[in-house]
Amino acid sequence: MVVSPPAWIGPPHNVLPGIAPVQLIIARSEETVVAVAGIQAYPAGFSFTLHLRLRNLSAREERQLPYLLDRADLDDDPLADDYLRFGVQFADGRKATTLDRPPHDPEGQEPDRPVLREHGGGGGGAWWDIEYWVWPLPPAGPFAFVCGWPARGIAESRVEIDAGTILEATERAVTLWP
Repeated sequence: MVVSPPAWIGPPHNVLPGIAPVQLIIARSEETVVAVAGIQAYPAGFSFTLHLRLRNLSAREERQLPYLLDRADLDDDPLADDYLRFGVQFADGRKATTLDRPPHDPEGQEPDRPVLREHGGGGGGAWWDIEYWVWPLPPAGPFAFVCGWPARGIAESRVEIDAGTILEATERAVTLWP
């Protein structure tokens, strides 16, 4: 028997997501593009792919890059210019970022704040596609994707969509079995 993880950990295994056809360039410099595409909505949260496209990487950057994308679990200074800063913000002001420590509760209690959690992806060198899970579903209103990456020439940038796009896709999700 396959058991789905708690809703704040990742998508359920027994649901086909509703798709929201979203494709956004959040930020762009001469050397870097940060984009979001393919929102997959579920009854309690949603996932999307963060696309990173880079050119003219130094050998040092290429070696370091996998470690510069998600620093929530390390004690280094995640605000150093080398690190990608990425997050989401709900219409009510709540937010979640890759700089947040993921909630962990051995008792399995629901977190009291939104969660942005990496749950797959891959890449190397000049391209990376990273899957993220967002819990819970956002309230109606503007929903923002925010990023900054000073070392790659990207100041804090923000792109908003109507959360209704995500909520409507949730209605198209199909539960396969209880």
